Amino acid sequence: MDIIALGRRIRFLRKNKGMTLDDVSSLVDAAPSHLSLLENGKREPKFSLLKSLAVALDVSLDDLLGAEPPSRRAALEIELERAQRGPLYDSLGLPKVRISSRLPTDVLESLVGLQRELERRLDEQTATPEEARRANTQLREQMRKRNNYYREIEQEAGRILKGAGHTGGPLSHHRSADIAEYLGFSLRYVGNLPHSTRSVTDLKNHRIYLTQSERSDHDPRSVLLQALGHYVLGHEAPADYADFLSQRVATNYFAAALMMPEKETTDFLHQAKKERELAVEDIRDAFAVSYESAAHRFTNLATEHLGITCHFQKVHESGILHKAYENDGVNFPSDHTGAIEGQSICRYWTSRVVFDAVDKFRAFEQYTDTVNGTFWCTARTERHSSGMYSLSIGVPFEHAQWFRGRGTKERCQSKCPDESCCSRPPVELSATWSGNAWPATRANTHLLAAMPTGAFPGVDETEVYRFLEKQA
Repeated sequence: MDIIALGRRIRFLRKNKGMTLDDVSSLVDAAPSHLSLLENGKREPKFSLLKSLAVALDVSLDDLLGAEPPSRRAALEIELERAQRGPLYDSLGLPKVRISSRLPTDVLESLVGLQRELERRLDEQTATPEEARRANTQLREQMRKRNNYYREIEQEAGRILKGAGHTGGPLSHHRSADIAEYLGFSLRYVGNLPHSTRSVTDLKNHRIYLTQSERSDHDPRSVLLQALGHYVLGHEAPADYADFLSQRVATNYFAAALMMPEKETTDFLHQAKKERELAVEDIRDAFAVSYESAAHRFTNLATEHLGITCHFQKVHESGILHKAYENDGVNFPSDHTGAIEGQSICRYWTSRVVFDAVDKFRAFEQYTDTVNGTFWCTARTERHSSGMYSLSIGVPFEHAQWFRGRGTKERCQSKCPDESCCSRPPVELSATWSGNAWPATRANTHLLAAMPTGAFPGVDETEVYRFLEKQA
């Protein structure tokens, strides 16, 4: 119950009938002081009092609890009261304005306008890379606590698949369009989508704009389903970078749950485990998705349904960790904040060794002895627009028995984070070349850049609005 909006509505209805607090008090079982607290949004009423107030004010209970403010002034009063009770106003250390009928409307509009502008400017302030890394670290911790399994999203995806008539098998482009239609959206392919976007959703006209691209980095079905995910999951404009990251994880999960439905995928995995033939590439082939999508989906379901803890890595050919997840205790490298993205992976881990594998057609498997135990991993390499990446799934030694490729003879030992493992060159090489080598560093200018501004980082909202205006 929004007690601020309710209080303003009760005051408006009372004054419209020319009644005082004493007049209303005589008709309901409440003192005038209690009614005053109620009207000022400082007390939540019992349901019995609400029914009595509806009778006293000669309105229905629905009218009394209506969502829309009864007047323009009431809307301004509600907005200012909410603002003054929020953390932003508290942080300013300013005295609170008493909102009463004697406060001029133009002053009220000015105060609300100032609050809106302050919030807008703060929203647009640049998030530092450190803040973004901390937010990502916190999000990864939340994912670990849930074993990367989101029951509520699984249930929502199941409901939508059933409503759209999907009966099994890979989710085709046609069926993806059926899901959009089931949710009330039409699709438009355009050639002039704003460059900073993968899709644009017109919530006013229920249209989703997509582009046909020669780049293969993103599955068109996934792009569409992620756009629908924001709508289905009730997302609002991100409050901060942490909120943006959380929404992105949720929509990615939603798209995966549609493309690889929980029951079908779990049944598939149970059968493969029974046969000791678990393999990420089989999930990829069975549901016609990318290897990366199949690997992510495995992490969603492996612990919840198979009792298998695991980890996932996406590593650039330079050895830099791009994204990762773990709930099996593997020791990812991290900085002092706990952030792992951008760190160098041990050169003896499967995700690095796989780049040297001769056979690129089949998955590469390896056992790696680490300071946190022995892990079995399977990995593949894929080329993206930004270079070659390895994608790997790993499990503790005791879980390797369920996977195809468990009989691999490949084995490495990692002493990381001991610097003698990877961080320092071998003694013999240092003796020859230390002081005699001067590499020209490739300039990574993005490392000096601040995080993109805006509620949707990096998106030019003016460009998006002009695009929608032109399409409309």
